[in-house]
This record gives sequence, C-alpha cells and structure tokens, in this order.
Amino acid sequence: MEIRTELLCDGVDFISITEDRFLTNRISANIFLPLDKRDVSANAILPFLLRRACKSYPDLITLNRRLDELYGARLFAEVDKLGEAQVLTLTISAIDDRFTISKEKNTAACIDLLCELLFEPAFENGKFRQKDIEQERRQLIELIEGEINDKRTYARNRCLEYMCGNERYGINPLGTKDGVKNLSDDEILEAWRNALASGRIRFALLGKEDDGTAFEIFKEAISKIYRQNVRDCAPEIVGATGDVKEYEDSMPVEQAKLFMGFRAGIAEPDEDTYAMVLTAALFGGTPHSRLFLNVREKLSLCYYCAARYDRRKGVLLVDSGIEAKNRQKVVDEVIVQLECLKKGDFDDSELNAAKLYVANSFRSVFDSQGGLERWYINQIFDRETLSPDEAAARIEGISREKVMKCASQITLDTVYMLKGLN
Repeated sequence: MEIRTELLCDGVDFISITEDRFLTNRISANIFLPLDKRDVSANAILPFLLRRACKSYPDLITLNRRLDELYGARLFAEVDKLGEAQVLTLTISAIDDRFTISKEKNTAACIDLLCELLFEPAFENGKFRQKDIEQERRQLIELIEGEINDKRTYARNRCLEYMCGNERYGINPLGTKDGVKNLSDDEILEAWRNALASGRIRFALLGKEDDGTAFEIFKEAISKIYRQNVRDCAPEIVGATGDVKEYEDSMPVEQAKLFMGFRAGIAEPDEDTYAMVLTAALFGGTPHSRLFLNVREKLSLCYYCAARYDRRKGVLLVDSGIEAKNRQKVVDEVIVQLECLKKGDFDDSELNAAKLYVANSFRSVFDSQGGLERWYINQIFDRETLSPDEAAARIEGISREKVMKCASQITLDTVYMLKGLN
C-alpha cells in the first residue's frame, strides 16, 4: 500500500491511498470546520443538501440515473466530529476502472461528479431550493431526535455538554432542533460559501492506483474557489479543573446511564497520545479491562462499564449502565481501578492483553475500505501520519512505566447520571 499526500492550495490537500484488494474505489471530499454554536446547524445540513442535485443533474431522478450510468455508484453524505472540528463529508463509491466493460474512466467521471455536487449545487434564484431545504431540515431533525431517543447517546451528549460547556467539544455536530428549525436559506447559502472559502479540506481517493488524474481534477476544481484564511480547528486541551461537577437528569428509563468525564491532559500532537490510548484500553476498553473485570464481573455493580479516550481532545469517558441506587458505589470503584493503574497494580498479562486488543483493532482497519479511508483522513491534524501497522507497533512498544505516567495525569472532571422518573 502506498500513501501520498499533496497540497492543492492553502488549507486544501489530496490524499491518495493505493490499495488493490478492493473492487471499488472510494472518493471523498471532507471539510473540517471549527465547531461553533452560531453556525453548527447551518453547516450540518450542507452535505445532505449537496448530495441531492447539482447543475448538470438538477434533481434526484437525473442524479440517480447518472449514478446508475457510473456502474451503480453510491453517494453518501455524513456529518461527524473530530476533536473540536465539525466534519462534513461527501463520498462516492464505485467500481474500479479495471472492471468497466469498455475500459471507461469510471473513477475520473465519479470525481467530476463529486466536484460538481460540492462546487456547483442546483440553485434556484441563486440559493438552495426551498423544497430541498425543507426535506433535509425534516430529516436532520429526525437524526437529532434519534440521538435523544437513544438514551445512552443522549446521556453521553449531555455529559459532554456539562463538562465542556465553554468548549467547542461540547457542541453536537448535528446542531440543535431549534437551530435547524430556524435556519434561513440565506444562512445556509452563507455557510456553504464560508465552508468552501475557509474550511480545511481534504480530498481522498482509495483504490487500485492513481495516475495523477484525480489530483488534477481536484486542483482544477478548487482553483475556481476564492479561498480566505483557513479557520483554526486545533482543539483546546483542558487539564484538571479542580472540584468535580455532578449533574443528574430524569427521563422514563429503566436502566440509569452513568457517565464519568475525565481530563487526560494528553492529546494530539502530544507524543504520548498512543500511550494514553493503551492506558484507556487497560482501564476500560477491552473485555479484559480493569473496569469490566472488577466493576461489572466481580462486584456486579453495573450492566456494562467501558472507557473511551478521544486522543484528539484529551477527554476520557467512562460509560456504564447501572441501577441508580448504586451510583456512588460505581463512581468509587471506578476511581479505585484508576488508582490501581497509577500505582502499577496490574500484572503483565493484563497489559499484554490490552496491547494485543488495541493492536489487533488497528490492524483490522485493513478489512474495511471505508475504515481504511477514514483512518488516514482522520489523521489530518495529527503530529504524524501512521499506518495501522505502525500504530500497532507503537502500542506494542509502550512500557508499564509509561502507562503509569499517563494514568497519573487522568483527573475526574464531571459525573453525570440519567435516571428514571421514580
């Protein structure tokens, strides 16, 4: 596999990932914008509007017909969060040129279509069409409501809102229901213009080979856009904040959801981020972790208990499903297990099991074309770009002392519980 990254202009690059194991190619445009309450909802609706139509294919019927002509190409739109950046993505997946009937340049045609969708939407009177806005507004609100109905996701988002209320990280990348409901067509148009003018953009191609055509098409397309100063997406790394904040909400749930938000104090581009990844896995990221074996299995204090570390923000969340009456017992035992890591009270078999689990999870990225593409796209703000094998090797070389050092930097910031009404 060969990875090549080339700069197209200030704040815009193209990454080519050459891998011949897959029958299809994936082509994507990824726009990174700082999360901001003022424009997060307007940004969130953009990829869903852009996937509907473009100048040459002005409605869903003609666009789908074109996708069928491109050997059944598939078009996806997505909104996500990477650290404190909102990520807007358009992706086309289509068969590689090796398998076209008459050796047509299917990949180049898909790149042309992706660029037109992004840069030349199907406007009406110079704006996004009102009927398109209304349909995508309803569907985006449904996505937001879906998160509310998933009580575990809802509790996670609420914990981050409380914990990072004054930081971009606490903002939901999908925006808010009220924000989406109140969007005007002028606000959406301005968001699109600003995203293209000042967003950090990464185009990507994952496929059999790249002869330079993709680079030239993307370069030509972006050259027509007036680019301003690229907006800063660097995260704000917050360390220990003093007293632990505690919050509760009540909803009709049978199983309480407990989240404990920790400040790790380590995030990209810190050189110890992978050591903190391993520390989080040993703490609560695997079926052999301290939290799973002790809080869940040995003490039976919860239905599940896991830890997840975001190395692009330096936040570690411990997530558990509990009976509300056991809240303090669970909190206390989680802290006990963290203290064990700080003191080195774990044996080599635990450490090696965590290393094996994390290393294998990295290497499993090769099994999925989408996962492999996302692996490289998401390293856009990292100190260095590593392959899954290189990242796995880095995990395997981390010492016990390094884990203890990382654990010693973890401090509890926020405790949040979503409990039942009774």
